[in-house]
Amino acid sequence: MSPTPEPASQDQKSDQAAEARLAFACEIAQEAGAHTLKYFRNDSLGVDHKGDGSPVTVADREAEQLLRERIGERFPEDAILGEEFPLKEGTSGYRWVLDPIDGTKSFIYGITMYTNLVAVLDESTDEPILGVINAPAAREMIYARVGGGAWYQDGDKELVQARVSQTQNLEQALFLSGDLYGFRERPNDAMDVYMALEKTARVTRTWGDAYGYLMVATGRAEVMIDASMSLWDAAALRPVIEEAGGSFTSWEGNPTVQAEEAVATNVHLAEAVLSLTRGR
Repeated sequence: MSPTPEPASQDQKSDQAAEARLAFACEIAQEAGAHTLKYFRNDSLGVDHKGDGSPVTVADREAEQLLRERIGERFPEDAILGEEFPLKEGTSGYRWVLDPIDGTKSFIYGITMYTNLVAVLDESTDEPILGVINAPAAREMIYARVGGGAWYQDGDKELVQARVSQTQNLEQALFLSGDLYGFRERPNDAMDVYMALEKTARVTRTWGDAYGYLMVATGRAEVMIDASMSLWDAAALRPVIEEAGGSFTSWEGNPTVQAEEAVATNVHLAEAVLSLTRGR
């Protein structure tokens, strides 16, 4: 007789649950991305503005509806939080966090660096267990599960493990940031942080959003900072950066997606950057 298999441990069950959700997250992120491409560089695209003044399009709303429907079919007991629609409560202990188009301004102006973000949080910790950054117009995708590494797909090229750069001084770094409005509106002279990094870094660019974090995770940039962001902006980013060997923290250096701000670097530059952001 064959020996009776040992029952799966709680950790094994958690890993299996995360792996199943990661595979599905990659699948639906690509589906949402393909849907947004129908509107990309389309002159008939209409743009509305939300209460906070930020733009939103029919592509944002339809992509999130697609994601919600697909998740509801596959994981009906999971909670869902997205940028465009209210929270759907769940009972499984997992919460999907969605940004159907991160970088809507880039999307509106036909810039390829917009992304679709999909993450899953463990509701017991309120931190992500997996994240997907899909850049459909650029034909790039990176995804990660905690403990499973970060994996990068560039068009039709072979899937490779993503790694941050090994640059060890800011003078050789590519520094990226989000919209400077967030720095200007933040108290405690936060704009000084931007200016100090711009002065020190080898190159600075502000076409940020989630694509900037993809750049850090794939070793093409060293520093990415946001002074203001929402949970749906941040949730997919931490697993990707950390599993690629980098550091993802608040401005104070706390590893979390709940801080409404972010600093992403390789590990060699983390303290140098945080020495500028702490207290700001």
